[in-house]
Amino acid sequence: MLMQKTRNDFLGREELSGGLGMELELSNLTIMRFQHSFVAIFVIFSLLGLAKAKRTFEVDYKNDQFLKDGRPFRFISGSFHYFRAHPETWSRHLRTMRAAGLNAVTTYVEWSLHNPRDGVYVWNGIADLERFIRLAVDEDLLVILRPGPYICAERDMGGFPYWLLQKFPGIQLRTADTNYLSEVRIWYNQLMTRMAPYLYGNGGPIIMVQVENEYGSFFACDLSYRNWLRDETQSYVKDNAVLFTNDGPTVLRCGKIQGVLATMDFGATRDLKSIWAKLRRYEPNGPLVNAEYYPGWLTHWTEPMANVSTESITGTFIDMLDSGASVNFYMFYGGTNFGFTAGANENGPGNYIADITSYDYDAPMTEAGDPTPKYYALRRIIARYLPMPDLPVPDPVPKRAYGTIRLSSCCTLFSSQGRQKLATGVVRSNKPKTFEALDQYSGLVLYETWLPTHFKRDPSILYVPGLADRGYVYVDNEFVGILARETPIYELPLSASSGRLLQILVENQGRLNYGRQLNDFKGLTKDVRLDKQMLSNWNMTKYPLESYNDLEQLIAQSTESAQVGFQELRKPQLLLRSGPGIYHGTLTIDKDDQLADTYLDMSGWGKGIVFINGENLGRYWPLVGPQVTLYVPAPVLKMGSNRVVLVEYQMAPTSMELQFLDTPILNGRS
Repeated sequence: MLMQKTRNDFLGREELSGGLGMELELSNLTIMRFQHSFVAIFVIFSLLGLAKAKRTFEVDYKNDQFLKDGRPFRFISGSFHYFRAHPETWSRHLRTMRAAGLNAVTTYVEWSLHNPRDGVYVWNGIADLERFIRLAVDEDLLVILRPGPYICAERDMGGFPYWLLQKFPGIQLRTADTNYLSEVRIWYNQLMTRMAPYLYGNGGPIIMVQVENEYGSFFACDLSYRNWLRDETQSYVKDNAVLFTNDGPTVLRCGKIQGVLATMDFGATRDLKSIWAKLRRYEPNGPLVNAEYYPGWLTHWTEPMANVSTESITGTFIDMLDSGASVNFYMFYGGTNFGFTAGANENGPGNYIADITSYDYDAPMTEAGDPTPKYYALRRIIARYLPMPDLPVPDPVPKRAYGTIRLSSCCTLFSSQGRQKLATGVVRSNKPKTFEALDQYSGLVLYETWLPTHFKRDPSILYVPGLADRGYVYVDNEFVGILARETPIYELPLSASSGRLLQILVENQGRLNYGRQLNDFKGLTKDVRLDKQMLSNWNMTKYPLESYNDLEQLIAQSTESAQVGFQELRKPQLLLRSGPGIYHGTLTIDKDDQLADTYLDMSGWGKGIVFINGENLGRYWPLVGPQVTLYVPAPVLKMGSNRVVLVEYQMAPTSMELQFLDTPILNGRS
């Protein structure tokens, strides 16, 4: 533009001098030559300056290292998923990570969070990824981006949006299936266009972008898909960041992608050299990277809380740093699976076990973001290898035990008011339909049909082999038993005297996030039989439990009708025999300086979800544990009245009380 503008100026002068004599023309020609020479010199120096200013992050394969702006570089980073923390806490958590000496933060990008419905995109609140990246810059942290599109992460369906199964019931995820590739391309056009300005070469903090995620562990081993996803990602990233894969040491064959830096993930080991040797079989040169070093581990319902000792991880950490490796801690800060976002794994007797709501992970920072002894031990090691920031470690965030509140019972989901306010539709079909076929993300679906007039046996056996995941069985609105995928128990005796109307309330406990069966359809996925007779003609009532306003309207309507026959329904023992119950109460906070993090103790309650001020804190299940309390971040609370609403599926204490504690209970059961 500078050269063009100068040239236009010259043309203007030539035109103006056209009627003058030869001497003036020669004089103008001399001036022109001088100015052209000056411009040429100026442009050359400008280009040299731009080249010098061009930011680069690249792999120096010859010397087995990263180069950042031409200089050797290694990262010690920590994983922190923005979608597992309240947005008002992001900055503090990032500062705590930087104070540990970390020079980068790693995050997954959750497709389902940003694209919850087909064609619908969300980029604000907890989904404001760009703000998270800017806050990382504010805290002097580089960013390693893991966009998947599959992320695992102990999240529902591994981060895939459920509607893929509704739109394409036969879709083959993580393969070259044309429907899958088409949807990934649409998603990446939304995501990567937003991410491009934040790539390191474009002046941003993103130094690395992952291609797929632990693909070597997936059975398909689809080379065409891997190469396609590499090219699709590269079309946005170009040379502005380094592309990488990460896989376990024994599955690199199907994880490695030509032209993409291979890295590994593993925990503490006494044989580090042999692990690096496995990487060198597939990546002979380049920097050594452990992209997921595990200072803790995940936990499922019914298991003891995972615990990894500090002593067990420090030795391997030091050995990796001594070998020149870059290391990312998975997780450095774990956070919380708010709402219905927790996933499940193919473990246990039923090949299904759901992840708990807390993602504390026994990480160096607690679920509230506080530094632990593990944090300080790692910080001391990091200080031996990287320059430490002039930044004090933030103090633990304030906690408060607000004491006990008493709840009131409202009504059941099965009541006419519950159906009217909370149900989003009723579908009739000869055979039961899945959540996905009903276009429902999570929550509950009530399946109802008539039992035969005459039983051939008494009792007969109810068979529900395709249950996913948990079925609360009622006959004529009276509770008769529970069926469960994780146990697995799919059969229940029913007496001919039980009644006529069969009701199976199915709970989605979280879609599988890892393994072969990512197409984890929910609800009644197969025919239901009584003995050998198939049951048909189903009514399906949808209870997604996504609208908090609907819950409040139901409570208000029930309160107004309190004197018109609801008294019997308000007895806790009867309430939960007639379907899940709604409970509500208020926590009063008098002053702003009393606002603090707290923990909601669910002891004495059965299984369900909790809302505070409209925020779904997640699932609780203290009957089996190990998690008993739910974390309540201070930004969820406010001065004055704080509304607490429970949807309880199984059991309520006769006291109908809840207690707010200043410490969590993550390894117990009520």
